[in-house]
Amino acid sequence: MPRDIRGILLTGASKTLRVAARLAARAKGGETICLYGALGSGKTTFARGFLRALGVRGAVRSPTFALIHEYRRVKPQVIHMDFYRLKPNELDNIGFRDHLEDPSAVCLIEWPEAAEGLLPADRLEIRLDHGAQVVLRSRSPRGAKARREDGAQVVLRSRTMRLRAFGRKSSALLRGAL
Repeated sequence: MPRDIRGILLTGASKTLRVAARLAARAKGGETICLYGALGSGKTTFARGFLRALGVRGAVRSPTFALIHEYRRVKPQVIHMDFYRLKPNELDNIGFRDHLEDPSAVCLIEWPEAAEGLLPADRLEIRLDHGAQVVLRSRSPRGAKARREDGAQVVLRSRTMRLRAFGRKSSALLRGAL
């Protein structure tokens, strides 16, 4: 049962980056952050914001094909994992448990569903979802310039972020950051 739950409306990628940066600023190592969501929901954007806040420069990509990217030159260290293509029985082949037990590293896990039964009890789960889309219809001559062929103009796309802390350490991380 989660100890702490928060919900956030994300009106752009910059908000996702800011939330991630606030969590990174409070992380000490030993935390596990599970990132759930459909393709394009913002999981890698979150990871990028987290890593940028710790000083990582250069490209931050999802480790979909590499499975794991290790960032050992930042404090705390970060192990960024992506289990999109993995089956649960393949996790031991990549040293998954060793990474989870590293007290000096934060584990960011995209697509953690493959590891459901193996995740630590104390973890922060972040669910990113495609949210509302607000549509404005304009029939004025001025609005016609910005209008799409179907007459609609999208003015806002939002996403939602739901954060659930399981355990003392993750709850303290969440409470301190948000």
